Amino acid sequence: MIPNLNAHQLINCLLSNALLYGLILLFSGYMMNNSVQFWDKTAEYYSKQSIADEAAYQKKLQVTREYFKPDMEVLEFGCGTGSTAIAHAPYVKHIRAIDFSSKMIEIARSKAEANKIENVTFEQLTIDELSVGDRTLDMVLGLNILHLLENKEEVIAKVYKMLKPGGLFVTSTVCLGDTMKWFKIVAPIGIFLGLMPTVAVFTTKELSDSLTDAGFTIDYHWQPSKSISKGVFKFKGVFIVAKNPY
Repeated sequence: MIPNLNAHQLINCLLSNALLYGLILLFSGYMMNNSVQFWDKTAEYYSKQSIADEAAYQKKLQVTREYFKPDMEVLEFGCGTGSTAIAHAPYVKHIRAIDFSSKMIEIARSKAEANKIENVTFEQLTIDELSVGDRTLDMVLGLNILHLLENKEEVIAKVYKMLKPGGLFVTSTVCLGDTMKWFKIVAPIGIFLGLMPTVAVFTTKELSDSLTDAGFTIDYHWQPSKSISKGVFKFKGVFIVAKNPY
């Protein structure tokens, strides 16, 4: 059964947690014709929101840093306002961080300047537009983004080709199929009406299978024990470090 949601519940839920990148103000009366314009308009608000699960976020940062080496070349796609790239900057040689929202990138650049971070390059670009040579990167970060892609498998395959042998793909992904299977019914309606962008509904196992089917091996897999609940929404994110073994 699909819950009866009001606009207030949805706005509070969607603008205050990781699903900000996944669900767009269903039934709130805001007809979004262009997702880039929407995120440009909400970038400032988004940048001021607290992290839904600070302890889990810090653990993901720490685990990622255990894989870092000082000479690493890193890419982050869907970087948002740049907080994670900036946090990781002291541990690697260079991070190239991209996002499709110009306002997100503008805020990210301001943060980097304020923190005197000089080894992160922020660019307005999508992963589909990005041109990177095969086997040139040491690590790729795709955080809270895979569930928003229409072509998840194609992007995973592209990332695999970018990575050097032994290179790593670090992803934290909301797997709506684990706790919100009903959203598969809601999503097509919202997309058809222009109320929301594509949101992929898949399980943790399906995500892991997508990675291994592309050639990755799973080096680290962790899911917080508690779900994040916002209004009627209840979801978990899975954190995976996948390796290109060849």
